[in-house]
Amino acid sequence: MLNKFIPFLIFAGLLAGCSLHSGSTFEQGEMGSPTYFKKGVILSVRDVTIKGTESGVGAAAGATAGGVAGSTLGGNTATRALGGLGGAVIGGIVGHTTENLITGGDASEFIIQPDEGEPYSIVQVNDEDLKEGERVLILESGKLRIVRDKTASK
Repeated sequence: MLNKFIPFLIFAGLLAGCSLHSGSTFEQGEMGSPTYFKKGVILSVRDVTIKGTESGVGAAAGATAGGVAGSTLGGNTATRALGGLGGAVIGGIVGHTTENLITGGDASEFIIQPDEGEPYSIVQVNDEDLKEGERVLILESGKLRIVRDKTASK
């Protein structure tokens, strides 16, 4: 009985590591690594939608789980085979849709004017509720991210 849930557990574990880029969320490898920064100001902010990934992991895990679950239906080999096939198709569709929903989401596009240099855009989750005209630190550690500049004179 437990074997029927293994594909679901694998799928959930793979998707648990997916998250949108945030100003306050760092990856394990960034701990202890130097982060360089410069200062700037937010010229504009707009809401954007991040399309979910389509790696095939969701569809594969869903098809596997659906196939295993569907194959337990019926009393003979033919009905079990049909149940497995139907379960795999439905599970694949559900897994694909679930992966898209979990790995996508809402974020903000910020147009940033660094104190020195040309303006550019950064897309990340606006978990600090940053606004146009606000001073920010532009952190550089492999990826760019912005956070509120709490060092700015008031």
